[in-house]
Amino acid sequence: MTLGLPLAIRACLFDLDGVLTQTATVHAAAWKEMFDAFLHVHAARTGAAFVPFDPVRDYDEYVDGKPRYDGVRSFLAARSIRLPEGSTDDPPVAETVHGLGNRKNELVLALIQRDGVMAYEGSVRYVHAVRDARLHRAVVSSSANCKEVLEAAEIDDLFEVRIDAIVARREHLQGKPAPDTFLAAARALGVEPAEAAVFEDALAGVAAGRAGRFGFVVGVDRAGQADALREHGADVVVSDLAELLEPR
Repeated sequence: MTLGLPLAIRACLFDLDGVLTQTATVHAAAWKEMFDAFLHVHAARTGAAFVPFDPVRDYDEYVDGKPRYDGVRSFLAARSIRLPEGSTDDPPVAETVHGLGNRKNELVLALIQRDGVMAYEGSVRYVHAVRDARLHRAVVSSSANCKEVLEAAEIDDLFEVRIDAIVARREHLQGKPAPDTFLAAARALGVEPAEAAVFEDALAGVAAGRAGRFGFVVGVDRAGQADALREHGADVVVSDLAELLEPR
């Protein structure tokens, strides 16, 4: 069985939301609920027109794949809105960058608790095949809830290394589109970037894989953005990881 990878690849580095688990839509819904509530208040206070958060275009362009507070900053900058930074322990009602980010996280956790987490069946099959081929495996996520999501999806035992927002904060790693978190995963697995493949559905994540000069970058198209994934650096684009198991 082929894995659809160059022969030099010794490790696979997987994004979480949208690649392994069906949680990208949960994140998009949480971003929309949080931002729309804020934008309504902002419009009423300033007299500006209310323009809602687009869960496809705005999500893909400004927040997908990025650390939470970076996503807040990116979207607010696009709307020319300035807020105080605040601090990580700001309450979710605070009108600060960190307050909005904490509100979004609160919403995500509530949705996950209510609805649970589903893994993509094709992705699970692919990771099992990668493990059977004795390649190293890591999860590289911008989420602070990575551990809980992996456990809820019952796939936490498939990976040797987890680099998430908690690790990134502790080790002062820049978030995607910087390659830092993927590079940290490669180091933890004892491989060079050229020996590792990156699997990403976010444009920022694909750009991080290319910036880190990894041996192969797989774009996973869950949102009809195959061309954009290629433009950001994907070597190949699939709609499901199981496609890589098919003979080519």
